[in-house]
Amino acid sequence: MLTTKSASAQVQRFAVKALIIVLSAFVLTSCPTPIGTVTNFPSTGIFGPRGIAAGPDGNLWFTNSASNTIGRITPAGVVSNFTDPSISRPAEIVAGPDGNLWFINSWTDSIGRITPSGVVSNFTDPSISSPWGIAAGPDGNVWFTNGHSIGRITPAGVVTNFTGTGISGPRGIAAGPDGNLWFTNSSSNTIGRITPAGVVTNFTVPGVSELNGIAAGPDGNLWFTNGYNPSSSLSNSIGRITPLGVVSTFTDPSIKNPTGIAAGPDGNLWFTTYENDSIGRITPAGVVSNFTDPSISTPRGIAAGPDGNLWFVNFTNSSIGRITPAGAVSNFTSAGNGISDPREIAGARTETSGSLTRTTIRSGGSRRLAWCPTSPVRV
Repeated sequence: MLTTKSASAQVQRFAVKALIIVLSAFVLTSCPTPIGTVTNFPSTGIFGPRGIAAGPDGNLWFTNSASNTIGRITPAGVVSNFTDPSISRPAEIVAGPDGNLWFINSWTDSIGRITPSGVVSNFTDPSISSPWGIAAGPDGNVWFTNGHSIGRITPAGVVTNFTGTGISGPRGIAAGPDGNLWFTNSSSNTIGRITPAGVVTNFTVPGVSELNGIAAGPDGNLWFTNGYNPSSSLSNSIGRITPLGVVSTFTDPSIKNPTGIAAGPDGNLWFTTYENDSIGRITPAGVVSNFTDPSISTPRGIAAGPDGNLWFVNFTNSSIGRITPAGAVSNFTSAGNGISDPREIAGARTETSGSLTRTTIRSGGSRRLAWCPTSPVRV
């Protein structure tokens, strides 16, 4: 015969077992630290994205170079698209000091501006020729790179052009911690500095070529990407230059044709590797990590988002990616106009690496994955 006390204990044991069974149906097996979680959110309006920037409205803004539009994506992945006849092959984009977004119109040699509500203005000037990079300056203006000069445009649209010795094929541009603008010279393989008054200084970067993006780092220096050139011993590398012009270069086998670069909320620099279909991270000490995912496809621009993550554009598969400081990737794709992710795989897929196995389970447009010693895995 069961006593009231023993009966109660037995009921509790059965309840615990039932709870374990229920939880195991949802959890299955897992790992202490999954390396990534990918979720696809179908949307329209992403077509050949190139540049991306955090906006003053808490969203990310990007350029659609293939559809001549400007896109906006919320941290939740909701995409809006804005059109205007003046938008022509938009390239880089940046948040301006006036609360608007400013972008390059590469086919019409002009500078565009779009408000958070989507109102577009376009500014032309005879001095604007083959513009490439764009950045907000410490002087309250927007600065951009031309074919062989540096341009400045006020919030009212007044353009000034600066020429100087050593400016040759400038590409990326960024505001430095010293109150000046810094830019990469792709033709002369130098790093340039221009004061708000227009005084230009150039710094030689030995052994590099194909200089691309540049960004201010959390360590008080400028960091830049150096693309691929078979004749260069330091191609496919990340560079650092101090405000005094002292250059250091960091290489790693995972760095292949790096393009965009941005400071992350974790105190590191994050960059896109265009040829390697991956996202890289480099610490101020020069330690490199590489993050891959099937959804990453020829990434270009990258920017820190208002949600504490990094956002980047996938040019080839016309999608927007998001990566957390821990390396978890999310991908936002376009389901309209026949645009899709060519690397998307339906169903389940299992991969092995040594003693580890990764099983990807897709359901309802989402994928959850992790590397574990056992398989299958749901996290």
